[in-house]
Amino acid sequence: MHYLWFNMGAGLLLGYALGAIPFGLLLTRLSGGGDIRAIGSGNIGATNVLRTGRKGLAALTLVLDMLKGFFAVWLATQFLPGAEIVAAAGAFLGHLYPIWLGFKGGKGSATYGGILFGLFWPVGGVYAVMWVGVLVVSRISSVAGLAAALAAPIAAALLGHYDLVALLAACTLIVFWKHRSNIGRLMDGTEPRIGSSKS
Repeated sequence: MHYLWFNMGAGLLLGYALGAIPFGLLLTRLSGGGDIRAIGSGNIGATNVLRTGRKGLAALTLVLDMLKGFFAVWLATQFLPGAEIVAAAGAFLGHLYPIWLGFKGGKGSATYGGILFGLFWPVGGVYAVMWVGVLVVSRISSVAGLAAALAAPIAAALLGHYDLVALLAACTLIVFWKHRSNIGRLMDGTEPRIGSSKS
C-alpha cells in the first residue's frame, strides 16, 4: 500500500514536470521568434505558434505537446504502476498551469490527446479523428479542440473504460473553461479561421 502512494505521488510530480515544459515558448525563442506570449492570443500552444507564420514550428510544437502527455503516462506505466491516471492528470495540469510561467500555460488540446493515447489508444484515436475532422470542415482550431475534448469521455464510456471517465470529464470541463474567450468569439462570429488574415 505504501509503495502505491509513493508511486502516485511520484507519478503526479513526473507528469507535472513533463507537462509544464513550454515547447511553444522554447521553440519560438530558439528559432529567433521572440516571446510567443507577446503575439496573437498570448498562448504558448501550437495554434499561436502558427500565427508567427512558421507552420513547421507549429507542427513540431503540436507533436511535442502531445508527446509529453503520452510519455508521462508511458513512464508511469513502466516504472510507477498504479500511477498512470495521476501522471496523466499531472501532465495535463502542468501544461495548463506551469509554475515557471506564473501558472499561465496552454489550453490543453494537444496534451490531452497525448495522455489519451497513453491511457487507452482507441480513445486517443477517437479524439484525433474528431479533432482533425472538425478542423478540416470548420477550419477553426478552437472548435476542433472543443469537439475532440467533448468526445473523449463519451468514447471512454462507450468503450467500457469507466475508470477513465471521471478524469476525462474533468479534463474536458477544464478545456472548455480555458477556451471561454474562444467560445465568446464563436458566439459573436469573430473567431478566426486557420489561414485567414487577421486585421
